Amino acid sequence: MPRVLGIDPGTVTLDICGLDAGEVFLDRALPTAEALRNPQALARLIEQAAPLDLVAGPSGYGLPLIPARNATDDDLRLACLAPEGMVGGIGGLRAVMRLLGRLNVPVVFTPGVIHLPSVPDHRKVNRVDMGTADKLCAVVLALKQESARLQCGLEGVSFVLLELGGAFTAAIAVDGGRVVDGVGGTSGPLGARASGALDGEVAFLMRTVEKDALFLGGAASVAGVDSLAWPPEAVTPRSQRAWDAYVEQAAKAVAALWVSAPDARHVLLSGRHGTPVLRDALVAALSPLRPDVDVRLVDGIAAVSKHAAQGAALMADGLAGGATAPIVERLGLRGATGTVLDHLSVVAPEAARRRLGMTRTGH
Repeated sequence: MPRVLGIDPGTVTLDICGLDAGEVFLDRALPTAEALRNPQALARLIEQAAPLDLVAGPSGYGLPLIPARNATDDDLRLACLAPEGMVGGIGGLRAVMRLLGRLNVPVVFTPGVIHLPSVPDHRKVNRVDMGTADKLCAVVLALKQESARLQCGLEGVSFVLLELGGAFTAAIAVDGGRVVDGVGGTSGPLGARASGALDGEVAFLMRTVEKDALFLGGAASVAGVDSLAWPPEAVTPRSQRAWDAYVEQAAKAVAALWVSAPDARHVLLSGRHGTPVLRDALVAALSPLRPDVDVRLVDGIAAVSKHAAQGAALMADGLAGGATAPIVERLGLRGATGTVLDHLSVVAPEAARRRLGMTRTGH
């Protein structure tokens, strides 16, 4: 049985989960700012966990399953969607990814939702972020949980996963054990710290939308606080408005994905803000639309690392031939293909590549 690691580069913490024959042997969370500033500390942690059969590395917006040692500078630009020198957002992640490619352990970069063949092309039109690589890792964990809970094969599992992270909220639709649609944190509902999808006119009024702007304007900003928490120390009109917007936009994302996965009556909550309080609020919001809705929390397999890191470890286990191999095969991860720029028409892909400073005009 394989010995593997999964890494989730969250906005607040960078989390590492290790599995040895399916049992957790490493469960850590490092402050993201510190991990990006000193990537050697992460490298040492990985090397100390050796021998390892595989590491599912931090992959940003995703790449179609390539070994880290083979990743080019253009690959890293596509994964981070930032040119060289840009440190805003996840731009600083590129240095970590580059360092992982030099380690004497097998590291693979994993796909995002848009790379999956199970998502119809028409749903990818003018989309980049349909769910980043870490959100897809959370799906692996949710599939494992639901298949066991329902005591059925993967083909019998359908749900909408709401991944409620420290900054972003994303939603992914799973139908019959396969991902069929998704709205990512930068194209979806209001997040805890991030605004989600920008109104086109708001983008126009901003004149220039830099990477940092994608991480601003979330529920915490609406409430006028540093971080989102409910209930707050004092309920104010601002905090109530922020909470109402956060819950309702998450519910709207679920309802929209029911178009793509009409059998997905189960709604699973993962991530830092997937709490019982939010679950109850979503039940109240969704029940009038679908009385049979079942909203539940993802349980997880570790105590410290976030769900996405746990899912990354499970993904690495499956890719290395472990017990979760059927989930990897059902999701079609080995068939992931293309780039996040392939489906653009509102901006020419070549112009997008130039914006990222890519050295080649095609990829």
